[in-house]
Amino acid sequence: MRDSEMVELRGHIFDTGVFPRVLGDVIEYGGDYRIERLEPGRGPADESVARVVITADDAEQLSRILMRLQTHGANLVTPGSAVLRPAPMDGVFPDDFYSTTNLDTQIYVDDRWIEVANSEMDCGIIVTETPQGFAARTIAMSDVSAGDSIVCGASGIRVIPLPGTAEATRGSGQFEFMSSQVSSEKPQTLLVRQVADQIRQTKAAGEKILWVAGPGVVHTGAAPAMVKLVEQDYVDILFAGNAIASHDIEAALYGTSLGVDLSKGRGVPHGHEHHIRAINKIRGCGSIAAAVEKGVLRGGIMHALVSRGKSFVLVGSARDDGPLPDVYTDVIEGQRAMRAALPGVGFVIMVATMLHSIATGNILPARIPLVCVDITAATVTKLADRGSMHATGIVTDVGLFLEQLVTELADHQR
Repeated sequence: MRDSEMVELRGHIFDTGVFPRVLGDVIEYGGDYRIERLEPGRGPADESVARVVITADDAEQLSRILMRLQTHGANLVTPGSAVLRPAPMDGVFPDDFYSTTNLDTQIYVDDRWIEVANSEMDCGIIVTETPQGFAARTIAMSDVSAGDSIVCGASGIRVIPLPGTAEATRGSGQFEFMSSQVSSEKPQTLLVRQVADQIRQTKAAGEKILWVAGPGVVHTGAAPAMVKLVEQDYVDILFAGNAIASHDIEAALYGTSLGVDLSKGRGVPHGHEHHIRAINKIRGCGSIAAAVEKGVLRGGIMHALVSRGKSFVLVGSARDDGPLPDVYTDVIEGQRAMRAALPGVGFVIMVATMLHSIATGNILPARIPLVCVDITAATVTKLADRGSMHATGIVTDVGLFLEQLVTELADHQR
């Protein structure tokens, strides 16, 4: 006899394409389905409801299908209680651990639903006992310890889909041009204004703005615009790599980026040495902050961040020169530092970096809005493909974007 369970989907499951994706995933994972109940919303503001019976050859296959469907917000009608198993060793989950999504999640433990803190995809859920009762949070595989209580299987788990409306996801619901989340043809001024509005709303709510930036910010000559954003308190945290910090400091010390004179757009004699000499000078000071304090570093993005007391997390790679003394060379430690900086973040802006954008998207809860700006559409698309489906993409030159954003924010203050 085949194993089966009933799942329920609620919301704008047709407008967003969630319903056909759920059915497609069931077939892809080797299961079958029967639609038990289907109630489409009558109007654009109405939610739809669907109940689908999922069947599989055995309990293990069914569990895998159900965990997959929860990434779309499909929850068990009769969820039962969460199953807890001890981690077999440090850095290893039980074989049937529940793999998390970036959506808000609840688990049923001790006859009640409890919130899972720190929504993050591709993690496990650890359950601990506190004086107030059970508590749950996501935990990275690298941080699990032998004996930790880890949620396993799909029972006792409820995923909360992102709120939305038909208009928010598909415009008018009719055929229209440029309705995708990623386009190079949408009005640039309108997109910049929308980002500026989101920045102002975030600051008004007392939340932080996280920027994720690549060296293109410096190469395009947009560092002065970024400095203005820092000085106006529109940058609370920066996630980046060794490159942007190194070239920003190179620009501050020598007026070049990768040896190219930023004021004239051409290479200078011995310019190829400038970035490594800049790194060496900062290493001699001990840190970026020490270089600012000693008066060695007197301008640029990193100088502005230090001077304004803003946070930054620099995580390196195998290709880094130096690197700068502030760069995390252990990527696991770098991930932990990035996670530690996320509390209080209400808006994320990613500019000119694919790897750090994807890395940040992987640790962000889906409820935090994010914008990805890049001259290459593939960067924005890849971010969505890696799980950050809520990302809004702007395909444009990052230098022009930052300069227009500074102007838009300044015009509103007058």
